[in-house]
Amino acid sequence: MKAYLNLFDFKQKVNYKSEVLSGLTVALALVPEAVAFALIAGLSPLTGLYAAFMMGFVTSILGGRPGMISGATGAVAVVIVSLAATHGVEYVFAAVVLAGLIQMLVGFLKLGKFIRLVPHPVMFGFVNGLAIVIFMAQLVQFKKEDANGVLQWMTGNELYMMLGLVLLTMLIIWGLPKLTKVFPSSLAAIIVISAITLGFGIDTKTVGDIASIDGGFPPFHIADVPFTLETLKIVFPYALIVAGVGLIESLLTLNLIDEITQTRGRSNKEAVAQGVANTLSGFFSGMGGCAMIGQSLINISSGARARLSGIVASVMLLVFIMFGAPLIEKLPMAALTGVMVMVSIGTFEWASLKTVGKMPLHDVLVIAIVALVTVFLHNLALAVLIGVIISALVFAWENAKRIRARKYTDEEGVKHYEIYGPLFFGSVSAFNEKFEIAEDPEEVIIDFAESRVADMSGIEALNKITEKYKNAGKKLHLRHLSADCRQLLKNAEEIIDVNIIEDPTYRIPVDNYDKKTNS
Repeated sequence: MKAYLNLFDFKQKVNYKSEVLSGLTVALALVPEAVAFALIAGLSPLTGLYAAFMMGFVTSILGGRPGMISGATGAVAVVIVSLAATHGVEYVFAAVVLAGLIQMLVGFLKLGKFIRLVPHPVMFGFVNGLAIVIFMAQLVQFKKEDANGVLQWMTGNELYMMLGLVLLTMLIIWGLPKLTKVFPSSLAAIIVISAITLGFGIDTKTVGDIASIDGGFPPFHIADVPFTLETLKIVFPYALIVAGVGLIESLLTLNLIDEITQTRGRSNKEAVAQGVANTLSGFFSGMGGCAMIGQSLINISSGARARLSGIVASVMLLVFIMFGAPLIEKLPMAALTGVMVMVSIGTFEWASLKTVGKMPLHDVLVIAIVALVTVFLHNLALAVLIGVIISALVFAWENAKRIRARKYTDEEGVKHYEIYGPLFFGSVSAFNEKFEIAEDPEEVIIDFAESRVADMSGIEALNKITEKYKNAGKKLHLRHLSADCRQLLKNAEEIIDVNIIEDPTYRIPVDNYDKKTNS
């Protein structure tokens, strides 16, 4: 029970006041975000709100990162918008359920550990791009519809009032923690700005101007689609992308919260929780979602560290929907906009700007490329994938240059090549250039004690070099090859002399590491 419900682990210190107040702050911030993302996807506002409730509630209880907030997100919205437009909301529900099943499978197969392969520059680019996206998403609040229903920038006193309220919100969030940390500054800012606008009767944009959030408990609903292979062909590509985007954003957010709190989350457990949440979201009329970096940072910065804050946030969101809609709809958007702008400022890794000229150029380029793809394509999975590929290619290139050979001839006239560095597809050409077959004596030894044959390209290179020496009528010994390499080189047994005793055994202790960290 302890492993899954840390809320009820009384050995864990929980600041209940901070958890409850942080959860309330997050619930208020979730409302406009969930509504906006639902509208982006071409769905009703309640579809986004129901998803925010279900995602937040389930992941807060079952997730692998206490304090992290999940809900309806823009990353998922931009994936399902075309499906909603072409086939309707029922197919969206079916895709979300299938995406949840895929995410659970990823968690059960313990594939969440591969998030460790994401390099730090990619993390920087992801966070910076997301910060810019969060900021740009707030600019729409400075627009209003004209007589033709077209959004136009505010002007005159209306614009100045909006700017003033947003700046005052930001000032409270920045200044209050310097005076006291008893009360979450974000919630204090929302309350103060709401009191000012209501008390002085200031005419400004409110939550109700975006959409009504009045509704009931999320209704259980099985997607009304034909259960045929044709339906699967339609929804599976969307489900796969939703699952991938959701897991990437969730696990990267988990890593970010880990760094901030100096604790360690559990990626596979979070993957399962995201899957359960999305599956239930699809069955309870929700659009699905994933971890929300903005709301998670609001929660963490407000002092929350346990599961209670996420549970409070999701339950309060449901209370707003069922009972508090008239009150919540009166909240000024300026206050919520100011909160999100401060979140974007806090999210951006300003330290990454100092890396220019100090870190390798390719790392700086990866940060910039990932951020730009995130900002302009709003495709987080693609941005991270591009960053990982570039980093992997650079790594391969750098390691390809590191293979070298120490050559000497012993007193018996045998020439030795001691290989240093990995032998793989990138270093094969450099490896082949090391040998002087025509000038070498009748017997040659290639020693791999300080090298590792990493892939099929390296094995093929060994096959070719042995053939070359054989064709030249010379005897070649390959020493200190690993067991897996010797197995694949069994066709050259008559010309290979392997030192079995000193052969290294290579294992990757990932699974054992996972068991230790998850125990």
